[in-house]
Amino acid sequence: MPSLVPTVKSKLFIHSTRKSMQLLDGAYASLLHGRSLDFEDLREYVHGDNVRDIDWRATARFGQPLVKRSRATRVHTVLLVVDTGRTMAALAADDQPKRELAVLAAGTLGLLAIRHGDAVSVLHGDADAVRRVPPGRSEGALEHALRTIDGAIAGASAPSDREALLTAVARTVSRRAIVVVVTDEAPMTETTDRLLRRLTVQHDVLWVTVRDAEPVLASGGTPARRDVDTGWAVPAYLHGDRDIVDEVERVRSTHDLARIEMLDRLEISHADLASQAEAPKDMLRMLHRRANVGA
Repeated sequence: MPSLVPTVKSKLFIHSTRKSMQLLDGAYASLLHGRSLDFEDLREYVHGDNVRDIDWRATARFGQPLVKRSRATRVHTVLLVVDTGRTMAALAADDQPKRELAVLAAGTLGLLAIRHGDAVSVLHGDADAVRRVPPGRSEGALEHALRTIDGAIAGASAPSDREALLTAVARTVSRRAIVVVVTDEAPMTETTDRLLRRLTVQHDVLWVTVRDAEPVLASGGTPARRDVDTGWAVPAYLHGDRDIVDEVERVRSTHDLARIEMLDRLEISHADLASQAEAPKDMLRMLHRRANVGA
């Protein structure tokens, strides 16, 4: 298996410009604004930096916008809570494995964390078990974490159990962390709501939804679709049936609206990832929304 951290970097490079990578860095730094930061030095302002970090006295002296670069006096922990149950082994909306999109999302946030000197930990699992990868602050530690996620999804045999993951965080993670949930479109429940309300009291929570491939496509002659939970293959004659396609879309839209309403009500910033090409931009928007909450 090729190393996953370089793979994540290459995908970010292919699908992002240098400017957008600077924006991601700036958005992550803004997320940590005010969390025990000490002044380190000055650097030139780039689009995406928080205006609160501009040193106006130095800006006037040198004739160009300068921002204060700070370093954290304590290490923060980014906890990647990743659903590695069987449904994550299916296809994403871009017809690529959801596993790859989950690894890209986790890897992007993990890289941002270690670039800023923070620790990255992973909690993952399914209906059979929940497991924890100890925190680390190096690319080697992140590589181990991403391989763990990739391998767990690739070999998944048990159903997903999102609530088991959230319960494990609530019971075992006592120190404040940035908790990033990476899961799919499974419907939200009252239990999900209750657990998230509990977690948001203690942690900063972000939510990443990996979008599913369309189970029934609008045109015929398409590749076979198979349910990973049951093994049931969607009959070819259903593809292109307008009534079936509309009903599937209606159900998905209902679930989407319920998820968005719950997350917005709890002030949990979120991103829907449909493709690897658009994932960096989607995650940038999520980080900006989170950084601006309460600003």
